[in-house]
Amino acid sequence: MSKIHVLDKTTIEQIAAGEVVERPFNVVKELVENSIDAGSSNISVEIKDGGLSLIRVTDDGNGISKDDIKNAFLPHATSKIVNIDDLLSVRSLGFRGEALSSISAVSDVELITKTPDDLTGSRYIYEKDSDNIPEDIGAPNGTTMIVRNLFYNVPARKKFLKSLSSEGSMVSDLCEHIALSHPEIAIKLISNGKTLFQTSGSGDLKEVIYRIYGLETAQNLIPFVLENDLISAEGYLGKPTLNRSNRNYETFFMNGRYVHCDVISKAVEEGCREYLMQHKFPFCVIHFKCDPKDIDVNVHPAKMEIRLHKREDIFDIISDSVRECMRSLELIKAVPVIREEDNKKNEVSIPKAPEPFETKRILNFKHVDPDEEVSNVIKADNVAVIRDVSQMNLFEDKFLSQDSMSEYKIIGQLFKTYWLIEYRDTFYMMDQHAAHEKVKFERLMAAYRSKTVTSQSINPPIIIDVNLKEADIINEYIDEFNKLGIEIEDFGSGSIAIRSMPQDLYGCDEHEFFREILDELNENPLKGDHEVILNKIASMSCKAAVKGNTEMNLSGIKALLRELMSLDNPYNCPHGRPTLISFSKSEIEKKFGRIVT
Repeated sequence: MSKIHVLDKTTIEQIAAGEVVERPFNVVKELVENSIDAGSSNISVEIKDGGLSLIRVTDDGNGISKDDIKNAFLPHATSKIVNIDDLLSVRSLGFRGEALSSISAVSDVELITKTPDDLTGSRYIYEKDSDNIPEDIGAPNGTTMIVRNLFYNVPARKKFLKSLSSEGSMVSDLCEHIALSHPEIAIKLISNGKTLFQTSGSGDLKEVIYRIYGLETAQNLIPFVLENDLISAEGYLGKPTLNRSNRNYETFFMNGRYVHCDVISKAVEEGCREYLMQHKFPFCVIHFKCDPKDIDVNVHPAKMEIRLHKREDIFDIISDSVRECMRSLELIKAVPVIREEDNKKNEVSIPKAPEPFETKRILNFKHVDPDEEVSNVIKADNVAVIRDVSQMNLFEDKFLSQDSMSEYKIIGQLFKTYWLIEYRDTFYMMDQHAAHEKVKFERLMAAYRSKTVTSQSINPPIIIDVNLKEADIINEYIDEFNKLGIEIEDFGSGSIAIRSMPQDLYGCDEHEFFREILDELNENPLKGDHEVILNKIASMSCKAAVKGNTEMNLSGIKALLRELMSLDNPYNCPHGRPTLISFSKSEIEKKFGRIVT
């Protein structure tokens, strides 16, 4: 057995630093979170060479008193908690007391700080194993942390870093999430001398979303509010037009902290399921609030993963609220014409947002009529106020309603697939296949919920070979199959017989349909619901719907429209594709050059 050694202090510090500081964005995260916890209204972040050469974080917060400066660099020194019991109710972003200790172990660190009660500020250069004393210096209230030469003493760590641009992009992504998490704080990011973005700190979340994701995203947001004793939330859901191919655009905050939480993510996706195509995910930015005692944030040094107590209750609350929010609005996909001049004409320039070190810190926005709805939008090169334009409003009069139907002017069928309808000043196109598919799916689900599903006998029955695990799955969920009109019998010798199917799905590939259900149940057990079966019914209901490239008569399309408008969500097929899209008269006239303003 090898001899046991007691590690020296330097090695211990660098190992500990490796758990907190893996790359430059970890440094920025720790420092900015400290600035937020210090009550800052303005935070400026500057990096050079992706953060390896320089990281400077400046704020106008409470500062650090001269007596506490040296203690701030000690391991596990923190002002956020006192004992283990405090972890159960922690509300600050940082609390471990590892940030400055870990950062200073792998870089050169300089601190400039001043509290409101001190007449002068303090400058402190951290040097290992030295007894440096903070020196007096003129400085405004707040703190500036300067980190130079990151990983200079651990060159092996640099080998695992990505390119300087990639490391800088991670910092940019982090600062964007911080801006979204705290719209009431003005955030500015500078990289290699260039200002990448800044926000005003006006408290308007929509402003920050516009700044980060652009006008098209801001035009397609649905306000989301949830009030419950267990959990509350406020933010925005994206319309189906914003659905993405991965979860990178699902942005969640818990008590002000950007977090990853599987329960919340799956709950939002479940609430949006009717509007999602296969392998698509919703766009959303949502702030959640919950009793800190119901959350465990002390899971990983990055403090990004959280665990929730009462997981099932929270899942149901969130998914039901998201579903109700999505169903409350008419989500016909508009096809706007967005031109650069349209964006510019809505901007009103106002004075540039102040730097944290400037005396004047409050933005003096140009006066706007308080009766007008305004969205303050900050750009990197200047500060601009964007007035909400008509494109950003949802439809006030629902197209799919019995009252509106008398005003429909059905023009005809295009490509034997799309129906053209004129209604007031808007032109609509309906996909007959997507619409009929949704009607058939909802008709079957309504029958399922009311236990009135009509079955169609299959003669001869469909025989499917199953293994022991699949047989167990069928036995476990036999009641669900029966409720959906799928009659299954044991056929012996490791086989089952399907003797009936829901009438609305009769004639589809029943063998493939049932085999896919078994495969998914095998991989993803239902856990108390019937989501997998519903998804399979959604995927197969299209086989029983009227296809594209099929002629339909006028009476048939009117009947389809009447059935469509009776649904809770008539705007998307079971796969999430739109059933209707719209073109406003003004946008069409712009295309033809009839109007130029």
